[in-house]
Amino acid sequence: MFEFVRTHNRLLQFLLALVIVPSFVVVGVQGYSSFMDGSTKTVAKVDGADVKLAELDAAHRQQIERYTQQMPGVDIKMFDTPEMKRQTLDVMVRERVLMRATAKDHLVVSDDRLKRLFLTDPQYAAFRRADGTVNAEMLAAQGMNSEMFAERLRQDFAFKQVLMGVAGSSMSGATVATAATDALLERREAQLQRFDAKDYQAKVNPTEADVKVYYDSHSAQFKSPETASIEYTMLDLDTLKKQASGLTDAKLREYYEQNINRYSVAEERRASHILISAAKEAPAEERAKAKAKAEALLAQVRKTPASFAEVASKNSQDPGSAGKGGDLDFFARGAMVKPFEDAAYAMKPNEISNVVESDFGFHIIKLVAVRGGDKKPFEAVRAEILDEVAKQQAQKDYVEKAEQFSNTVYEQADSLQPVIDKLKLSKLTATVMRDAQPGVKGPLASPKLLKAVFSSDVLKNKRNTEAVETGPSQMVSARVVSYQPERVLPLEAVHDQVLAKVRTEQALAAARKDGQARMSAVRANTNEALPLTLSVSRTQMQNLPRPIVDAILRADLAKGASVVGVELPDLGFAVVKVVKVVTRDAADPDNASAKPYVERTLADAETAAYYETLKKRFKVEVHAAVLMPTADANAATDPASTPAK
Repeated sequence: MFEFVRTHNRLLQFLLALVIVPSFVVVGVQGYSSFMDGSTKTVAKVDGADVKLAELDAAHRQQIERYTQQMPGVDIKMFDTPEMKRQTLDVMVRERVLMRATAKDHLVVSDDRLKRLFLTDPQYAAFRRADGTVNAEMLAAQGMNSEMFAERLRQDFAFKQVLMGVAGSSMSGATVATAATDALLERREAQLQRFDAKDYQAKVNPTEADVKVYYDSHSAQFKSPETASIEYTMLDLDTLKKQASGLTDAKLREYYEQNINRYSVAEERRASHILISAAKEAPAEERAKAKAKAEALLAQVRKTPASFAEVASKNSQDPGSAGKGGDLDFFARGAMVKPFEDAAYAMKPNEISNVVESDFGFHIIKLVAVRGGDKKPFEAVRAEILDEVAKQQAQKDYVEKAEQFSNTVYEQADSLQPVIDKLKLSKLTATVMRDAQPGVKGPLASPKLLKAVFSSDVLKNKRNTEAVETGPSQMVSARVVSYQPERVLPLEAVHDQVLAKVRTEQALAAARKDGQARMSAVRANTNEALPLTLSVSRTQMQNLPRPIVDAILRADLAKGASVVGVELPDLGFAVVKVVKVVTRDAADPDNASAKPYVERTLADAETAAYYETLKKRFKVEVHAAVLMPTADANAATDPASTPAK
């Protein structure tokens, strides 16, 4: 019923901002710093402390790495832009503001509270095992150990304390909430007539003179790209792995014996248990009572071992396993709390343990089965070992060979052949542009290499580029064989493209002309109806182009029906007659559905406003010009870029 709002939160937030922002004018909006000398390395200041460009670059690289891990094969150029770097900077500034706030306001998260929040906060459910322990595999996938994760949690919870006091206590007045709901759900009746350019394509007839005029005035659209034909060579680990020598069976067997644990199947154990819950911090009397109950159940299952599953189903207080007769399935070391693991790994199949105490209470464990622990034979893993040993040798060789590579391409800059012969490399060829093209991968997608190729010295003098690091343990040098500068293509070569653009331009003009004439006629006679009648709201847009929806919802109906013309870029023109606001039924179920979204967005707005006051409190300055390419930075400044006072 209210699915549109659930899937268009940004629209909702934008709409509510129109209602809410005036309430927070007193707070103000943090601007950016004024244009700075391009040589500075400071991109922001928080409470007098600098955020250096090098720090931002490192953080942005990490962010790009996370993107590429989540979306393999994605074009990293779409992330490596001043706009995306600015987003990274905003995150860094926000983190530092919140860190200063937690320090100044002494918002400390104790160890006990940290543990309680970890066990209850749904945000961290993926990092918790069923028994409440930390999922070590998940941490490893995130590049963290338990200490790093605990510190991250502590910081996250401290940050929440700064902002949740505002977000959690937000109480918007009825007037603001009603205005926001009305703005979101308001429905208007309108009439529409479209004049689509596609319908005029066959009606226009561009002349050759029209084509020539368009070509002369838009010549920049019809240029051949700047290209360079290059030859290049690459030093990387794959090349050095192929060159690895001395990898005899004796050496590989030695590696196998030294790393035998890597070639063994991890031992896993399957157990069932009966848990009598007793929190670690529970009173001693309560824990003693729980232990006594566990001892009684232990005596019962020892007397009749076959009844273990039935006793577990009836008595175990572990909701995850009780319904399965206490079965925990197979688990490896590290998956269970230590007392439980120690007991399970000391038992034999079908053996029942004594009562085992843990932070969760008292367990009775029955070991069901053991699997794994076998060693893979050398012959089965020989290929894997060969690859690993060759890789290790390549990594050792790379440091020395990389220095030789760099020195040789520089000292004998007239040709790549010396370095190819010296290091037994391959010569490769390609045609490249200043910017990597879509779909290109590997070193030819490296902005650093392409910048070096198109440098004046390399282009004019046909010298080797310097050794460029285009990836982890990957170094490339290139030289230009031939160069084709950017040039305007002759009209004869692009005639059909130009004709298509002229036809589209004339079709748009014809559609606009007829649409404006129709608009004038309806304005002169407001009783005249347009062919299509519809009802539009922000939650039901009838698949209309956004400019039409905006025109309908923004029309001033104070003096009755309103007739407006709407430009549809690249599509044509539309005439809209907005007739009236449709009265909304007080019992409309959308009213209730909108309430939580309105409340949340109002709370978000208050939180955002409070964050702006924190930025003022800690005198945040952001020097956005530092992030721009040099030419852009010299050409423009942000009129709102003033430091917070």
